[in-house]
Amino acid sequence: MPSRNAYILLLLTALFWGGNAVAGKLAIGHISPMVLTAARWGFAFLVLLAIGWPKLRQDWPKIRSQWLLLAILGALGFTIFNVALYTALLFTTAINTSIEQAGMPLVIFVANFLLFGMRVTGAQVLGFLISIVGVALTASHGNPARLLELDLNFGDALMLVAVLVYGAYTVALRFRPEIHWKSLMISLTFAAFVTSLPFVIAEATYGTAKLPDASGWLIVAYTVIFPSILAQVFYIRGVELIGSNRAGVFVNLVPIFGTLLSIVILGEEFHLYHAAALVMVLGGIWLAEHGRPRA
Repeated sequence: MPSRNAYILLLLTALFWGGNAVAGKLAIGHISPMVLTAARWGFAFLVLLAIGWPKLRQDWPKIRSQWLLLAILGALGFTIFNVALYTALLFTTAINTSIEQAGMPLVIFVANFLLFGMRVTGAQVLGFLISIVGVALTASHGNPARLLELDLNFGDALMLVAVLVYGAYTVALRFRPEIHWKSLMISLTFAAFVTSLPFVIAEATYGTAKLPDASGWLIVAYTVIFPSILAQVFYIRGVELIGSNRAGVFVNLVPIFGTLLSIVILGEEFHLYHAAALVMVLGGIWLAEHGRPRA
């Protein structure tokens, strides 16, 4: 029973995270990317603060002593990543951004190897290379030669930057203070809201800011409730039920759900190179995961 409950929660987590790219695409014309980012984290902060206030008070001394680190984490993982994602969707498809996000585990793998000397095996290196080819195939729209000519869609290039940023955020999480997850999420969402405000100001200065209309508010509500709050809660509970190693595998479903939702909801075209890229990326991640050194 615990395993079945965990599987349901983790499937919903991947579904909600996969829907974030679709929400960003639907937002075009209804709310601008920077306003969406600020609204998402501002409302998420208020909701989390309401349910996590006692834990925040308990952890406040540790939070105060580590405020700069928490601010950097919130800016990287929540603000800059989503600013890049929502902006990228102005120029490329939700399918592309979904598949390109699958490159995150490989960025984390390389960073851990270079910075912390994590042991690697031949299978992991092979898995990494296969996944990189899959991401490159997606970013180049099925023509890798475009990468050599630096002929890359701006949205896909921006998404690759977002993947690098989120990889850096994930690796940096090892330095986070030992506080309750509610306190951590409150701290990160507050930092994300504050650091997103300069982007909103810049957007307004250039005359591209757009406040949400009725559809825009629905998109804000989705991003706050589902990928920002419920997905985090469900993932944490799933880890508690079956452990982080087994739960982490479900993250690989995010590009699958993102791709399917993009086809069903947005009507985007699914090309042969998308299928090949998904097989390469997910197969490479699987190979790297199962080929990791034994403890």
